[in-house]
Amino acid sequence: MGNEIEIGRGKRATLGYAFDDISVVPSRRTRDAADVSVTWQLDAYLLEAPIIAAPMDSVTSPATAIAMGKLGMLGVLDLEGIWTRYTDPQPYLDEIAQLTESQSHKRMQEIYLEPIKPELILARLAEIKAAGVPVAAALSPQRTQELWPLVMEAGVDLFVIRGTTVSAEHVSSNREPLNLKRFIYELDVPVVVGGVASYTAALHLMRTGAAGVLAGFGGGATTANRRTAGVAVPMATTVANVAAARREYMDETGGRYVHVIADGQVATSGDLIKALACGADGVMLGTVLARALEAPGQGYHWGAEAHHKYLLRGERVAVPRVGTLEQILFGPSLDASGHTNLIGALKHAMAMTGYSDVKEFQRVPIAVEYR
Repeated sequence: MGNEIEIGRGKRATLGYAFDDISVVPSRRTRDAADVSVTWQLDAYLLEAPIIAAPMDSVTSPATAIAMGKLGMLGVLDLEGIWTRYTDPQPYLDEIAQLTESQSHKRMQEIYLEPIKPELILARLAEIKAAGVPVAAALSPQRTQELWPLVMEAGVDLFVIRGTTVSAEHVSSNREPLNLKRFIYELDVPVVVGGVASYTAALHLMRTGAAGVLAGFGGGATTANRRTAGVAVPMATTVANVAAARREYMDETGGRYVHVIADGQVATSGDLIKALACGADGVMLGTVLARALEAPGQGYHWGAEAHHKYLLRGERVAVPRVGTLEQILFGPSLDASGHTNLIGALKHAMAMTGYSDVKEFQRVPIAVEYR
């Protein structure tokens, strides 16, 4: 992952950097922000900015997926979330927003025990498609084998396989593991898979034919993986390593390009900028977009880890709302928190450093902040 250091006799560790440890470095050239382009070509889809709304119930509903599409970006619906378990999930979302901290884990586990209903998968995706925006949906690796025919029947434009960790070589003694390479080959839509944390794991996922790879494990403020499972990744180093795997894969294949999407610990516009500077093509946002007035979490944010029926590895966290979805993405900013006008901040950083598009900006110099 980085330089190795000895943490004790017989045990070495790699040195990694988080987004907070680095900053971009302005060059001798600057340009006007009006001349900067932040558009992103994700497979066949030209997006207005390199931003994807994460498949989390507190962030992406059919309505917010449609809103993201109309703003020129992409929202991914979690097909294992509350939207496919209840015909009317609003009372349950209202209840989650009212739970005390001591009540939240147990009651959320109960709410999410309701089975996923195939007819609701079809209905939710049809609702997004009817709005005339790209349809993107996500499943965990465990559910993909079971539910993907429904996803294809619904006619998604982009399919995401997202888990805490996703590998090309999952081993299981009690069920047939998902054969990613065969699965992706047989689909007619681009597939984004992840998360991964290492160069080797990313390279293996790219070899399955994935259109994109998620660098990181998502979750951000809502996960407690470090406490419960001892797992966490330094995101700046992770993104840089996955981007290096992309270059290796391009050499292997004679130029096939796989998109690297930073997924996790992108809490502000500055984090978004640094994720792209480390080599990401785009970012998947959870906490930042959960702050929108339209967000279904109503001032709270949680991932699947917060209601897992066997091992809770996440929390429902309060995320004060700061403005509309459009204001968070396009501004204007009302303060200097980095929670609003993400796209304006990105354009400003690119203009300050002299780069005209996101692909060029991946080459920006980076400094490590010595502490």
